[in-house]
Amino acid sequence: MPRIVREANATWEGNIARGSGALSAASSTAFADLAFTLASRISVPEGKTSPEELLAAAHGGCFTMSLANELSQAGTPPTSLETRVIVTMDEVEGKGHQIVHSQIEVRGDVPDCDEAAFAQATEAADAGCSFSALVRGIATVGVSASLV
Repeated sequence: MPRIVREANATWEGNIARGSGALSAASSTAFADLAFTLASRISVPEGKTSPEELLAAAHGGCFTMSLANELSQAGTPPTSLETRVIVTMDEVEGKGHQIVHSQIEVRGDVPDCDEAAFAQATEAADAGCSFSALVRGIATVGVSASLV
C-alpha cells in the first residue's frame, strides 16, 4: 500500500465556553464546515459534531474496510457489514479527560461464513486496522461481532 497522507482543517472563534469551531476536509470535498462546540462535545450535540464522534467514524471506517478485506481473502466476501463504534472519553486521574475506550460492534451478512470464521476474521481485522492500533496506544478497544 502506498504512503497515505490526508489533511483536514479546524477553525475556532471565541472562548472555550461560548466559542465555536468548524472542521473541513482539505484533501477532499467529503465534508466542509462541520460545526463543533464545547456543548456538542460534552452535552447534547444539537446537530453539531465532536472530535470523538469523528474518531468513532474513522475507526469504524478503517475497521470495516479491514474486515471486508479479511473476509474476501478468506474466500467469503461480505454482502454487507454494519459497524457501530462507541468512543468513550473520561476523566483519568492526573491526566484530565482522555479517550479510554473504543467499542466496535459489527454485524455481517456473509454467505458461506460461520460464526467461528467470522470471529477469526474480525480479530484479524482489528489487528490490521491502523485506527485500532492508534487507539490502543492510549485506550482499550473492544470488539463484538455477529452474523445476520
